[in-house]
Amino acid sequence: MPRVVPSQVRAFIDQLPLRTMTDAISHNQVGSARLSALLDLLEEIPEQLLTMDTDQYADFITAKAQIQDILDVWTSNRNAGHQLTTSLFHAKTDPVGRIRAALDQCPDESPAPGTAELRFITDADLRANLRNDLGAINVALSNGIATTTLQTACTLTSTVPADLEDWVLHHYTEVAPHLGAIGPTTATEVRLARGFRNLIHPGRAQRLGQACDRGTALSCVAALEHVVRDLS
Repeated sequence: MPRVVPSQVRAFIDQLPLRTMTDAISHNQVGSARLSALLDLLEEIPEQLLTMDTDQYADFITAKAQIQDILDVWTSNRNAGHQLTTSLFHAKTDPVGRIRAALDQCPDESPAPGTAELRFITDADLRANLRNDLGAINVALSNGIATTTLQTACTLTSTVPADLEDWVLHHYTEVAPHLGAIGPTTATEVRLARGFRNLIHPGRAQRLGQACDRGTALSCVAALEHVVRDLS
């Protein structure tokens, strides 16, 4: 099922044929099918994207209930063989318009509940963007989308723990580019850095005939810079 965001619902509302008569708006030309579709779309918006203030949220819920009342009355009219009751509102009290105004306060992206606050990042815009990215990644990971795909492709070479805190660098290195958090070049740099990091173990360094020196240190710094760039 496609993910529904506030801007999509606003666009849907903007194309509704709301007939304006002086300061009055009629819903009859819109019809029950499109009003029902509007309510369905509103239900599909993720809760964390409904960021309107308390008063507007209450009005948003009330407006949805008013539209449902209109649909219920129309259903009763049809069942009784009567013509549809005229649904007429003043422009300022029109429930569709009030829903449209409430959705103006809502973004299309917002971090999922439980996403780290990143308070150590002082730039507010950067912090918000990174939290949105982290939220999207956490949602994908909680659904098992990325890890299942990568395990099938044999990119992940070890079992992926259910708890993110039990992941190792290998898991993050392979999942992050798959989700678009970092680019393929950055992923390559991180893989190299991961290999050099393992040289802190003397036995491994001896077996591979490699040393942890200035060159390997600079490679690790390059990987870090690439990650910072991609996440910024």
